[in-house]
Amino acid sequence: MEILTNKQALFNYLPLQKIEAGLVLTGPEVKSVKMKRIDFKGSYITIKDNQAWLVGLHIAPYQPAASVQKNYEPKRQRKLLLTKKEINLIRGQLSNKGLTVVPLRLYTTRGLVKIELAIVKGKKQFDKKAAIKKRDTERDIRRTLKEY
Repeated sequence: MEILTNKQALFNYLPLQKIEAGLVLTGPEVKSVKMKRIDFKGSYITIKDNQAWLVGLHIAPYQPAASVQKNYEPKRQRKLLLTKKEINLIRGQLSNKGLTVVPLRLYTTRGLVKIELAIVKGKKQFDKKAAIKKRDTERDIRRTLKEY
């Protein structure tokens, strides 16, 4: 079940390769994620000491567990569960100029919270304008077909 999609990343970047990863969360964080109290703004993936970390993902505190979660930090770094092969792939791609790794969507599978990462390349301004123009023309076409 999909929880949230990072639409801003899909607009600003061109995904080259997608990777699925597990996310290490505390119990109240999982409940907050399932309530869709998250924000992807400014989040990215970094590699430190052969481990992948998600930086900048904001998960709001779960209100019923406020007494349990003392000194909760919503934007703390969260560990990603990836194989050594996937981490080496990401590290190799990050060495290329102009590439980065961003989270695309967050979803649950069999009760586990998963995140879809993508190795992306930044779009140019004219690419973004073309995407907006294409979206607007498709919307107009759908609107006219709906009238008939």
